[in-house]
Amino acid sequence: MRQLGAAHMALQSMTGFARAEGGAELRWAWELRSVNGKGLDIRIRMPPGMERLEPAVREQVARRFSRGNIQVLLSLDGRATGQRVVVNEAVLSQVIDAMARIRDRVDAAPPTLDGILSIRGVLEAGDETADAAGQAALDEAVLAGLGEALDGLVASRQREGSALGTILSGRIDEIARLAGLAESLPVRQPDVIRARLAEQIAALLDAVPALDPDRLHQEAVILATKADIREELDRLDAHVTAARELLAKGGAVGRRLDFLAQEFNREVNTLCSKSNDRSLTAVGLDLKAVVDQLREQIQNLE
Repeated sequence: MRQLGAAHMALQSMTGFARAEGGAELRWAWELRSVNGKGLDIRIRMPPGMERLEPAVREQVARRFSRGNIQVLLSLDGRATGQRVVVNEAVLSQVIDAMARIRDRVDAAPPTLDGILSIRGVLEAGDETADAAGQAALDEAVLAGLGEALDGLVASRQREGSALGTILSGRIDEIARLAGLAESLPVRQPDVIRARLAEQIAALLDAVPALDPDRLHQEAVILATKADIREELDRLDAHVTAARELLAKGGAVGRRLDFLAQEFNREVNTLCSKSNDRSLTAVGLDLKAVVDQLREQIQNLE
């Protein structure tokens, strides 16, 4: 694999894990998990009373990543702070009012106390000594910890991305090698192509002796086109160059590499369909296997 320049961004896998924790009297811990995804899907789990941080958390994660299913979990341990569970009276009142409005319209059993208390927002984590300044300090510390966890997740995904980049580079090198092998096969030599084309035209004249000269010319052009894989080999070479440049560039190149893999697949399928020689067919099938492996690995890349 080519060495990445200082100005280039590192490749990132979409798979990674990170954890950050801290705090004194009130301990907090972030756990971040990332797996493959077509786009960016952020799922956040916060303890009761900390939902206020969710918009800031979502914004920080979206600023760091462009693809992947990312799970964000915050846990708090406030046993040393006299933390207690409190009822959010405003939310409880809204819930009770809503139940009163729909009581006669819904044929259902009356709600139970535990059912009401399980509604999100009715119960919140509170602190007997909490004030606005203390809450702001807690929020600042927790969000700073999220930044630390995000740094860890980036590093984790980059480690996976570096290993993945080496694998992808090897697959691309193998495609280039096989395309060169196809180019060098004896069946690709001009005299062999001419001899085979002459045999096919002779067979065509034997089958249709009175073939019109114009029709014969058209058939000869069709046979020559089917026998020529020059265009497919040139495109494969161009795609190899483009793929190597994307890997060297780094960053979020997964989607563009996936598109290139589809183009690789298209050219290889055409090459196989044009093949009229066992050796060329064998190389084409090897190419198809490597392209399939390339496409599979690219799905892990951001």
